[in-house]
Amino acid sequence: MAGSSLLTLLDDIATLLDDISVMGKVAAKKTAGVLGDDLSLNAQQVSGVKANRELPVVWGVAKGSFLNKLILVPLALVISWLAPWAITPLLMVGGAYLCYEGVEKVFHSLHKDKSAKTDEAREQRLRNLDKQEAAEFEKKKVKGAVRTDFILSAEIVAITLGIVSEAPLLNQVLILSGIAILVTVGVYGIVAGIVKIDDLGLWLKQKSSSLAQGVGSFLLAMAPQMMKVLSVVGTLAMFLVGGGIIAHGIPQVHHFISDFTADYSGLMASLVSNLANLVLGFIVGSIVLSVVNLIARARA
Repeated sequence: MAGSSLLTLLDDIATLLDDISVMGKVAAKKTAGVLGDDLSLNAQQVSGVKANRELPVVWGVAKGSFLNKLILVPLALVISWLAPWAITPLLMVGGAYLCYEGVEKVFHSLHKDKSAKTDEAREQRLRNLDKQEAAEFEKKKVKGAVRTDFILSAEIVAITLGIVSEAPLLNQVLILSGIAILVTVGVYGIVAGIVKIDDLGLWLKQKSSSLAQGVGSFLLAMAPQMMKVLSVVGTLAMFLVGGGIIAHGIPQVHHFISDFTADYSGLMASLVSNLANLVLGFIVGSIVLSVVNLIARARA
């Protein structure tokens, strides 16, 4: 009797793990697009600090990301149980905030003095910061990156929850927790590697091997260009993710984009759809920025 009960328990556990594995794979595929945006955004967000403080800043953002997901996973489960209708509006608010941040970055870069944008000028500003100013600068960087991560994490959790919504509660908790941990470790592990590429290049350049020196020189030349590309990609990702969330939250807009891209092939349809999300994100971000500026002026 005891033996048969144990076998039944093991069979149930195997079935549970099989279900979790299948749904976990589906959730990972569905969130892959958001992960690419998450990666480029966070790599861009944590750039611009002193070289010896890059990894501590990445670690600070990673801890904030873990905290975000520690809040979001149980919150998503509670909301989906008590008020599932509230998930989409809440995501749309977060999407609008991402669009606002993107527009703010665009206008900031347009109005900023060009001479202050060079790598030499940035390094000089960092050297001129005293310890307290440097700590405040890092704190601001981490805070901004964690805030952005919260919205991207909310979308990842919402997508995963939509896949496992019909599963038993235990499966939902395990899959949501597993995806949250996997995403955070994966994204910030890669971000840490990206921001230290220049250090790897310097280390290789000091080796005696001509091959290592060549690779080191290539990495040193590539690192600043990569960070510039990630800065642009990260800003575009804000519009793409934010605009995509808002488009999906408004059925009329979502259907209009779907109907408009119906005549195109797979790749072309994806490009046109993303372009529509980008334009929508910029428009929404501009509206939010205008409202924020009007409120600021009214208070002043």
